[in-house]
Amino acid sequence: MMLKRWMAMPVLLLACAGPVWAAQCPPLLEGSLPKLRSKESIDLCQRFAGKPLVIVNTASFCGFAPQFKGLEALNQRYKDQGLELIGVPSDDFKQEAKDGEETAKVCYVNYGVTFTMTNPQKVRGADAVHLFKVLAEQSSAPKWNFYKYVVDRQGNVIANFSSLTKPDSPELIEVIEQAIASKP
Repeated sequence: MMLKRWMAMPVLLLACAGPVWAAQCPPLLEGSLPKLRSKESIDLCQRFAGKPLVIVNTASFCGFAPQFKGLEALNQRYKDQGLELIGVPSDDFKQEAKDGEETAKVCYVNYGVTFTMTNPQKVRGADAVHLFKVLAEQSSAPKWNFYKYVVDRQGNVIANFSSLTKPDSPELIEVIEQAIASKP
């Protein structure tokens, strides 16, 4: 009888620890998104909790698509300091490829993107994915493609920037550095 109790203890501890781990995930990062050109899903909490983020809704055929180069430059400049970029393609503004292969070609081949990209998602309105619903609650919904959100290590939006803000903009850089300096 005593042995059964001791054997049950690790199971109980693991069962109780689950809610503690879940509680550490900010609402912004709840859920997962499918990775671009992959069968994998990205568990947002597991992958990004405690990290400063730049989240951008992208579109392959938008006039702002050359910003992929600048976003990749940000990724290279700050990745060793923990910054993560997440690109979320969307056809909400009717400028995204209908097929993930074409989106992947634009991102990976044309612009050399190495940061995380998801399969195309809804980013506005009632059908928006959870990530963008929370971004909209904390700031505003994207008004166009290449709308940029800077998120601190606690999962809070500290600023958002329009499509007109280039990735090398001093204002954007300043806020990214604030996010990197934020406490987990």
